[in-house]
Amino acid sequence: MRNETPDSMRAWVLGGPGEIRMIEKPVPQPGPAEVLVRIGAIAVCHTDIEVLHNGHPAMIEGESPFNKDFTMGHEYMGYVAKTGPSVDEWQEGDRITAEVHAGCGRCPKCREGMYTSCHNYSYRSKGHRANGFTTDGGFAEYAVNNINTLVRAPDHLSDEVCTLTVTAGTAMYGLDAMGGLVAGQSLVVTGAGPIGLMFIAIAKTLGAAPVIMSEPREDRREMAGKLGADILIDPMKEDPVAMVRELTGGKGADFTVEASGVPSVVNQTIYMTNRGGRLCLAAFATDLVPTDLAYVVSNNIYMFGIRGEGESAVKRAAALLGQKRFDPAPIHTHTFPFEETPMAISYAEDQTDGAIKVVVKMD
Repeated sequence: MRNETPDSMRAWVLGGPGEIRMIEKPVPQPGPAEVLVRIGAIAVCHTDIEVLHNGHPAMIEGESPFNKDFTMGHEYMGYVAKTGPSVDEWQEGDRITAEVHAGCGRCPKCREGMYTSCHNYSYRSKGHRANGFTTDGGFAEYAVNNINTLVRAPDHLSDEVCTLTVTAGTAMYGLDAMGGLVAGQSLVVTGAGPIGLMFIAIAKTLGAAPVIMSEPREDRREMAGKLGADILIDPMKEDPVAMVRELTGGKGADFTVEASGVPSVVNQTIYMTNRGGRLCLAAFATDLVPTDLAYVVSNNIYMFGIRGEGESAVKRAAALLGQKRFDPAPIHTHTFPFEETPMAISYAEDQTDGAIKVVVKMD
């Protein structure tokens, strides 16, 4: 017997910049190649905070997401509540986590498999979907997902920790598909926020050595150590560039990740990178960043940004989690009920009470 879904649901929607309110919305219906997901838990990502205050990178038909009853949120897990016409890949009750991007399926980038770089980004009218950015996301009781975005949730993970699979997918995408990390390469991460910490955990799992973290906050450095960092640098007390060069025989690290978003740290990370090395930009800088491109060019440094968790990276991350190759649980620090979503976002934004990854748990 099919479970009945309600006609309406509670959802948090954007008003103007910095405004979020709860309303009743119709429960969306899945179309072909889609399922309806009953949200179990959703994590607050720093990008959600960017969307809340600035709109970008969320867009709807090329316009700002504000005052359109748009529901943000993309790091969620849940349960299949209903399947669309002809869907047989998933069944009601399946426990899942989900990638953000489905792309449009029609542009050259989507056809190449780079659906996180979809040319029709934001245009629902052309089939594009990126839940929490261009289509309604997970700060609601239900959301519709394309079947290609779903990944089976590892059984041993709690709902709260399962939300971190999406974060792990982003780090995986930067390290393996985009970055080509090879076991034995040295790696540095600057910034021990949730994404920086996840880069540490995934890099260690993939065999990077040594794994180095540069982070000014002691509690965050300690967390990086728990997740696998071999060497911890306090950039307020030590010159991080000099330290990395000393630790790597004067050459710099083979792979660097800038995850702090602090403009001045971008050049530091460049100078930490070995000749011919790779630098992954994984954070939104707060201002325009003067960058020493001459150094990048003369040292043949490959510098790239990542957007989301492309090339099925969430599935690969879930495989590592399912094998218990690493444990992301320490990153999850706080849980709030659905009714207190604004408080959860505030805790994540202000890092209240040492908050790292804040999760909203449904009833």
